[in-house]
Amino acid sequence: METVVRATIMFGFIWLVMRAIGRKELSGLTSFDLILLITMGDLIQQGVTQQDTSVTAAMLAVATMALLVVGTSYVSFRWSRVSRVTEGLSVVIVRDGRIQRELLRIERLTEDEVKEAAREQGIADLRDVTVGILESDGRFSFIKRSEVDRQQQTTDEEPRAT
Repeated sequence: METVVRATIMFGFIWLVMRAIGRKELSGLTSFDLILLITMGDLIQQGVTQQDTSVTAAMLAVATMALLVVGTSYVSFRWSRVSRVTEGLSVVIVRDGRIQRELLRIERLTEDEVKEAAREQGIADLRDVTVGILESDGRFSFIKRSEVDRQQQTTDEEPRAT
């Protein structure tokens, strides 16, 4: 039973740490970050199992964390307010070609990082962007002006029922 309690405590701690690190950092892990996470995993295992090297303790710890992940996922799916806390919200960081500097500060992003993400998606100039979004998983999504214009034209050209 002690292993289950320790695994639950570590699950909560890991969740808090990952939320504090921020979504942008988690989306772009370097090789050093990966090694650091593996090392953290080993340290967590030692704390959870209290140096108990039995297969039973390891299975119990993994099963507890897996159940907590599934439980958190279900609760997030079932209640959208919980989802906002556990998964975060998407943030509009570019609106009508202008960077929202206050939101960049909150998300700990630089303008260069936003411009780089836009270039990776084939957008040379942010003035061509209607909406730029930092998704809840740390990825960037950009909607170019021409795409919005095309969408508006398509909806305007649809035949209307009379």
